[in-house]
Amino acid sequence: MSLLPILTIPDTRLKAKCKPLDNVDGRVADLMDNMLETMYKAPGIGLAAPQVGILERLIVVDVTDHKNEKPNPLAMVNPELIWTSDELAVTQEGCLSIPEIYADVTRPAQVRVRYVDRAGEVQEMDADGLLATCIQHEIDHLNGVLFIDHLSSLKRNMVLRKYNKAKRG
Repeated sequence: MSLLPILTIPDTRLKAKCKPLDNVDGRVADLMDNMLETMYKAPGIGLAAPQVGILERLIVVDVTDHKNEKPNPLAMVNPELIWTSDELAVTQEGCLSIPEIYADVTRPAQVRVRYVDRAGEVQEMDADGLLATCIQHEIDHLNGVLFIDHLSSLKRNMVLRKYNKAKRG
């Protein structure tokens, strides 16, 4: 396994719509492993393929508390939300592609996601809480959407100014 470089804004690949994968082969399984290793090292709780420069529909997530729980990684190929709750939740989100920046984002509180797993099998899973937020955040990446795109233009501009100032140094 190897660590992958994580792209940061304003890299244009982060705004690209990703293409579906036809199957889960050895290359995709290796990519899953490398993305998980990269995510854990960062550290983060989710990572999408476009964040490592690969414009394919693949995400990895693990929202367990690694100090107190055994890791529970999920790798999802071609994930799609097939149901979202009417109930909304506000969660402070951050992103490995926008380091050190956090903002409150409103999303559906529960979701059902359909995806292809590491074995090539179609799965469906219900999620709520932090896992639901993380899955939605990572699927957004596959569609070229960043968490800051969910903010008002005023808030987004404030966040981007803060990020650019921190980046300069």
